[in-house]
Amino acid sequence: MRALDWHLSNSTLVEAWPARLLRARASADARAMARADWVFRRKRDGRFLAALGGGRLHALVPGLGREPGLGEALSALEIPSERAGVALHLPLDGLVERLQLLGLDEGYGESTGLALFAEPCRLEFAGLDRYRRVLWLLAPAAQAWRRMRVAALADGIALQAISGYRSHDYQLGIFERKLARGLSVDEILTVNAAPGFSEHHGGVALDIGAPGEPPAEESFEATTAFAWLQARAGEFGFAMSYPRDNPHGITYEPWHWRWHSAA
Repeated sequence: MRALDWHLSNSTLVEAWPARLLRARASADARAMARADWVFRRKRDGRFLAALGGGRLHALVPGLGREPGLGEALSALEIPSERAGVALHLPLDGLVERLQLLGLDEGYGESTGLALFAEPCRLEFAGLDRYRRVLWLLAPAAQAWRRMRVAALADGIALQAISGYRSHDYQLGIFERKLARGLSVDEILTVNAAPGFSEHHGGVALDIGAPGEPPAEESFEATTAFAWLQARAGEFGFAMSYPRDNPHGITYEPWHWRWHSAA
């Protein structure tokens, strides 16, 4: 599998990652993953479930046959690449349950004006973020991000990705962690959209930073990177989603940019 072929194969409960992009957390897993092409990972908690290589599936957890969603994930790998692009998305299973866990209902989208975003069935490797984590985006957004970074560098501007695609389950985890720190749901909703309503779910949004700047802070607006984005990002299809006094109840986010289409 060449680097240009790296992609995430997505399904409702389980993701399939190119094995070479993951590091094993145990020596036994490392041996299986070293011989594998794909590693299946549970979305809810990131647990490695199985490694697939040479036509064989190697279990990385006990009771693999009872793992929900594994069959769907295996089937998702069979989707031809030409059919796994922009148009194919996962069903919105579990949306109501996730909202109810936060004391919300389906009226949240209407009251905020935020769109509902399904997760793509396939996401493209878009490089690494500031923290050396794999960055996944929808294929055309990934291509636009790479072009935009190159153009910025040509102008002496370094753009850093802070985060890209996030699953609905990951978004719920953000809320759970902040609730555990003592924040209320209403406080969290000013900086994080409810699960299902974040642009990050669609693989089309990026949080962008600059070297030496704290991530996701309003101070980003004073950087040359932000000035460059204001002047040039539209050429690559990106626009800032949450300006000051936006109608969605989200605080001003000069770092959050969404790809809409090629300019």
